[in-house]
Amino acid sequence: MSGSRHIRHYARARAWCEWSDFHTWPDRVRADMVDPAAATWPPFLLLGMPGIDAAEQRVCATRWLSERLSALRTGPEAPPAVQFQGPPGKARLRVGYLSGDFQQHATAMLMVEMLEAHDRNRVELYAYSHAEDDGKGMRQRLMAVFDVFRDIHTWDDSRAAGQMRDDQLDILVDLKGYTQGSRTLLLAHRPAPIQVSFLGYPGTLGQDFVDYLISDRFVTPHAAAGDYQEALACMPHSYQPRGRVSHLRQPVPTRQAAGLPAQGFVFACFNQAWKLTPAVFDAWCELLRSVPDSVLWLLDDPQASGNLRNEALARGVLPHRLIFAPDLSQAEHLARLPLMDLMLDTWPYNAHTTASDALSAGVPLVTLTGATFASRVAGGLLQAAGLSTLITYTSADYVALARALALDPPRLQTLRREFEARRHAAHLFDVLAYTADLEALYAQMWARHEAGLPPVAIDLPTPVRMKKTDA
Repeated sequence: MSGSRHIRHYARARAWCEWSDFHTWPDRVRADMVDPAAATWPPFLLLGMPGIDAAEQRVCATRWLSERLSALRTGPEAPPAVQFQGPPGKARLRVGYLSGDFQQHATAMLMVEMLEAHDRNRVELYAYSHAEDDGKGMRQRLMAVFDVFRDIHTWDDSRAAGQMRDDQLDILVDLKGYTQGSRTLLLAHRPAPIQVSFLGYPGTLGQDFVDYLISDRFVTPHAAAGDYQEALACMPHSYQPRGRVSHLRQPVPTRQAAGLPAQGFVFACFNQAWKLTPAVFDAWCELLRSVPDSVLWLLDDPQASGNLRNEALARGVLPHRLIFAPDLSQAEHLARLPLMDLMLDTWPYNAHTTASDALSAGVPLVTLTGATFASRVAGGLLQAAGLSTLITYTSADYVALARALALDPPRLQTLRREFEARRHAAHLFDVLAYTADLEALYAQMWARHEAGLPPVAIDLPTPVRMKKTDA
């Protein structure tokens, strides 16, 4: 198997939980990265590959985009040299958000309350959407938020970049990175004086046309700076926005209606199947073996579910103890989350939106934190939610903590009760404070630009604020 064919094989094997040759892939990636004739791996695939560190992720990202930039910079689409001039000391920053996810998508659901909370005396909001509307209603809500909403999905990058320059953006924020359907090369045209990577891609883009990566100091400690091409612009708590949407949920269904047994402990993980690895599944099956009458509640996946049942049986767990949740509407999905007794995280690619969904439903989450951006997100969310005791750093500690909580119902009930009492006041759910901090980051970026200074790491101080509860 050669060229890009083996990359497609890997992507399918991950999506379907086919693990027969799983242990061989890190060495194959490393061999390809030092072979100029080998196919270049899409950077996103390396984020969830055990054994690949952040430095190797950066090498992959740089190589991936360099190949595409070499064609862009020598062909008819070569971007022009651009000089940005604007009035100094402007009252409002003009911030553009670039995404194909301005619809019913995890990124939009995380961001919408933050966008609605922006101070219009400080920022003017532009949207550049490069995907068609999915017709599920979120697009209309978002269109009401932005001062200008441009549908660019039929435009080429040169035209879109020209429009952004005509719009005189101060800051362009890319929400996709190297995820599916991204328009990363558009940023190579340098349509804005400050360009930022945010939220959609948990890693470096590996090129100098992105000035900042918005993060936090749990996810990207100071010692990790060398793993990122971008300057790290760090929020004082979690980098991930999260509104208080829990009060919009439908009533919690019964266990029977959700397909769960009436009795027994419910371990759960609603991450996509490609985030699962043999090591993660080993840990989960160890928990099922040691906690009587427990079940593991997972999202149903037509390709992966059968393989996971077989993997469970090979680990001494009867397949019926895996229960697969059907795909539901977003409201119905959120409503069933409180039926989890404990959410189990994946590694090295943590739960991101699924983690904050669970926390917003009052469900505790046990995570194993690693050294890459993608492997530290859930830990950062737990810290911002006031649940740092649920962060572990070894698989043995992960299993021990989850087992201890499952076998000690009063301890788990106390944890959930105390979290429920304070979670709406946690930093993670303070969308007004979060948005003010984000605006402060943008202001510091702009101040450096006006002063003629290059991008540099930004760390906002942790302010003391009065916390508001849900209205």
